[in-house]
Amino acid sequence: MTARPHSPARDLTDLLESVGARDGRLIHLQRTQARPGRHGDWPAWADPDLLAAYTRLGVSRPWTHQVAAAEAVHASHHTVIATGTGSGKSLAAWLPALSAVLASQRADAGTRISAYGRRPTTLYLSPTKALAADQAATLNRLITELESVQREAGVPGGSLRTVHVSTCDGDTPLPERDWARAHADVVLTNPDFLHFSLLPGHECWTRLLRSLRYVVVDECHAYRGILGAHVSLVLRRLLRLVRRLRPDGPEPVVLCASATAAEPALTAARMIGVSPDAVTAVTDDAAPAGERTLALWQPALLDPWAVWENSVAALAQAHDFPAADPYLNRPEPAGPDTLDPTEDPAARRSAVIEAAELLVDLLSVGARALVFVRSRRSAEIVAERARHTLGRSQPELAGTVAAYRGGYLPEERRTLEQDLRRGRLRALATTNALELGIDVTGLDAVIIAGWPGTRVSLWQQAGRAGRAGGRGVAVLIASDNPLDAYLVRHPEAVFAAPEATVFDPANPYVLAPHLCAAASESPLREEDLHLFGLSDDSLLTELAARGALRRRPTGWFWNTNLPGRAQDLTSLRGDGPPDVPVVEAATGAVVGTVSGAAADSTVHPGAVYIHQGRTYLVEELTEEAAVVTRKTALDYRTRSRERSSIRIVAERESQRWADGVVWAFGSVEVASQVVGYNKLALPGMEVVSQQPLSLPEHVLPTAAVWWTVPVELTVRAGLEAAELPGALHAAEHALIGMLPLLATCDRWDIGGLSTALHPQTLAPTVFVHDAQAGGAGFAERGFRAGREWLAATLTVIEECQCTSGCPSCVQSPKCGNNNEPLNKAGAIALLHLLLDAIPDDSPVP
Repeated sequence: MTARPHSPARDLTDLLESVGARDGRLIHLQRTQARPGRHGDWPAWADPDLLAAYTRLGVSRPWTHQVAAAEAVHASHHTVIATGTGSGKSLAAWLPALSAVLASQRADAGTRISAYGRRPTTLYLSPTKALAADQAATLNRLITELESVQREAGVPGGSLRTVHVSTCDGDTPLPERDWARAHADVVLTNPDFLHFSLLPGHECWTRLLRSLRYVVVDECHAYRGILGAHVSLVLRRLLRLVRRLRPDGPEPVVLCASATAAEPALTAARMIGVSPDAVTAVTDDAAPAGERTLALWQPALLDPWAVWENSVAALAQAHDFPAADPYLNRPEPAGPDTLDPTEDPAARRSAVIEAAELLVDLLSVGARALVFVRSRRSAEIVAERARHTLGRSQPELAGTVAAYRGGYLPEERRTLEQDLRRGRLRALATTNALELGIDVTGLDAVIIAGWPGTRVSLWQQAGRAGRAGGRGVAVLIASDNPLDAYLVRHPEAVFAAPEATVFDPANPYVLAPHLCAAASESPLREEDLHLFGLSDDSLLTELAARGALRRRPTGWFWNTNLPGRAQDLTSLRGDGPPDVPVVEAATGAVVGTVSGAAADSTVHPGAVYIHQGRTYLVEELTEEAAVVTRKTALDYRTRSRERSSIRIVAERESQRWADGVVWAFGSVEVASQVVGYNKLALPGMEVVSQQPLSLPEHVLPTAAVWWTVPVELTVRAGLEAAELPGALHAAEHALIGMLPLLATCDRWDIGGLSTALHPQTLAPTVFVHDAQAGGAGFAERGFRAGREWLAATLTVIEECQCTSGCPSCVQSPKCGNNNEPLNKAGAIALLHLLLDAIPDDSPVP
């Protein structure tokens, strides 16, 4: 039977328990009881017509956290509101911002607000264009109701008080930008536009900046690592520029809106360069919440060949190629010596396929759902797999499932969002594009295929189910990596306090180009040093010595004789080589692009390159492009081999533990080079030959945490010399996989290296380093949480049921040495050594 839309035909928690009983897939079920909302009173300063407009939209009274944050902002206090998904954080910004604009249009308001200009302005920053567009739609609905309230009160059209809203980003046509510069009271944009366009062209935005009263930083928890450092410095440049344009006026008030996260006041203060005491934190969520259920789920054990067949079938449907096409290589066995799942219990079905099948179960009883996945391709796989299954069992539902991901045109995404809101679509498979605050209500369930990286993201995604006080269920399906395996077996780690947002605006590789950009916008002076976290002018002096800045009696100026703009020295999304186009030799057509950082390992000469089911052989790789030739039948695939080394530049901190064990943190240089590749025969992916390559070496200056153990200690622990490299390598992989438990990072944000004899430490050493120039704060976080990190890593390896190592414990999908050698038992022995060596009074947690 077909269930009524928006009304599941059976309790979804019961359904999960029933389905999860098969093969023991449901590991843990956590219920959170419903809570009522707590209302507050509208502030006395709020514009009455605006309040009437809110009432017409269904907001008759605010929640107490909305009032607390709005009052703090109105009182000119920097504020962070950190409450749950769907708790109405935006109202805390728009109530004071729009009330101020409306008050400026009253006849008696001129003197009271003259410090900001005749009409105070607001700048709203979001991490995505989609979120800015969603906020613009919400504001325009509110303003429409505001004008209707006035018309019904008899106010003539020419006397209506209103608010002018404009969205500006890289896609905005020039006429619309011109209108925003001249008229907008509220400009919705993103940090990239602020960095590359608004700040360098600030002369054109003088009206907005001189009247700037509020800066709203939405979803600020999304700004972590290198991106967080960049955005922090962009905001500091903005605030400095406003002070220059309005030297005698008050500073703009910043409101940061965040998901529930640790240390929100500290994060917001670091974001804008003030003391934490200068930020008011509002964290008591008073919005109502329905009953919530979170299920921790582990895919069923399956024959690996069956997993491969299922994946091929799903991708064949998604990408329109024959299911027998060998481009979807059969997986290597999860264990090194066997394909028998009874001998290797880690051989489980894909989290993506599991998510698609569970989605079908939910849709079949009338639920509406989102499926969050980690990649664009996985979104397409889930959607197509679900449509294919429904087409055979409930064909009337097959057309109600779609994918939603980056790479779609903006109008395509807007259509999908509208169709989901209106109920024409019952489910979307999406990347984290829908994690942020886009208003999607009425969902019953969320499926999360793979740990999303942080508890903050987990609760953001899970919170999409049961919004507006309704019941909701969420399922976290473990993917094949150590952290996922650990979390589903340790619910206490999932339900622990959310992480702090980690970023380091003092990173000189990030800070230096922003100082150049700031100097080009307005000369840097001594009083600016504290804003950028500088204790002295040594970095500015170094930039001047390199010719980027010029020192004058009035400050440091950008050297205008240099080519290009200072703002083009850096990208907010992390610096790195540009994407490399992949060009077909026969036609000159661009087939696709690959990341510049990954080009050597993916499109080196001789590599097999796959694009939308088509097979190409790479003939040549230059700085400009990879040249490929189409091949209709290749019976092998390729995998690069990489050689890495690490040089310790400076040891910043270290601890000497018992038995000669050293735990350290500092600056390092990571040198890497692709030195060859293996040819792997289809379908089993056996290595049939090795080919050498001569590609350039790349050096990354970054930060790392590392540990050393004396050789004699490893011998006493029973590790022979031949076993030691594999033990160190396995421990390194597992530590990388577990660091995201403690730091707000993904395993692709970090790297590592292990060696049985490092030339500087003269001992067996394991490094874990940030994958960004200068460091992103992740390795340092691991250094500070050493005991917890090591203990969690040991637990996940010991609890894994595989015999000699698998992707759920010590194998890594990004290993440059093809996961060789690995010694699971040796890694366990090493981690025991480390934990036993930590003194009881050690400051390591």
